Amino acid sequence: MRFLLDAEQRDFARSLDAMLTAAGTPGVVRSWAAGDTGPGRALWTRLAEAGVFALGIPERYDGLGARPVELTVAFAQLGRHAVPGPLAETVAAAALLDRLGDATTAAAWLPGIAAGKVVASVCLLSPDSPYALDADTADAVFVVEGDTLRLARTHGPVQHSFDPARRPARPLGGTVLAQGPAVAAAAAHAAEVAALATAAQALGLGRALLDRTVEHVRRRRQFGVAIGSFQAVKHRLADTLIALEFAQPLVHAAALALERGDAGCGREIAAAKVTACEAAYGAARTALQLHGALGYTGELDLSLWIRKARALRSSWGTPSACRARVLAP
Repeated sequence: MRFLLDAEQRDFARSLDAMLTAAGTPGVVRSWAAGDTGPGRALWTRLAEAGVFALGIPERYDGLGARPVELTVAFAQLGRHAVPGPLAETVAAAALLDRLGDATTAAAWLPGIAAGKVVASVCLLSPDSPYALDADTADAVFVVEGDTLRLARTHGPVQHSFDPARRPARPLGGTVLAQGPAVAAAAAHAAEVAALATAAQALGLGRALLDRTVEHVRRRRQFGVAIGSFQAVKHRLADTLIALEFAQPLVHAAALALERGDAGCGREIAAAKVTACEAAYGAARTALQLHGALGYTGELDLSLWIRKARALRSSWGTPSACRARVLAP
């Protein structure tokens, strides 16, 4: 089966690409990593105006309805430009509140998320995952522990991350918003939305890394010729491209499965997540090797993409956890 975007979806991707290119995202990422969220919040508002955060939010809460395919289109562009912030977490929070079935709580938060006025984060609390991404900058941090949903009151110290633009912190205290089996079901759905968004983000990130590396090997010369003419370099780039091309239809298929509400959509999302993130991680390793010593330079913008690829690989499902879900009987 072939998964092709229609003209409207391609136009949406091009408009986001043009906007983010003009925004100069490397500077935004570095500011966010330093704790200055002003440029990032300004970009967040522009993304909301383009409809990014309204995807998946029902129209009755000022959203655009359930549109997982368009969500993956948007997140591929966010990944391509390494946009910082709790992106997957915000759409996961929206999915959590919508699926919860509490109209009062949904009405209190979803219109603000759709409009970009609320930056949200979500934490599905467990011993292996006690942190919420960007809890220090988010307007709302929703914490699910068992069958209880609460709105965190404050947060602990920001922890070190391999990707400096990812700022995890432990959510503390808070107000209970809901309890019961509906919370656990809504949290499971939110995790699937976050994993799909992360997969799309990784796909766009990997393509950006490949494009930058191809551009570099065309310019870089050794022994009087461009290093891109060496067979070993060509093979490495070809392997990276094949991995990304293989991941793309899996991401689109997972989005369609989620849109239809297929019973096995979780397994398809896990397959898309592990494939896209491993492809992006492979693209990062290729970029690092073919840029030589330059690839290890933190001042080079490329480092922002390389570091994010490693972080996304384990976010919302480690490779081993995703593979286990795919292979489960």
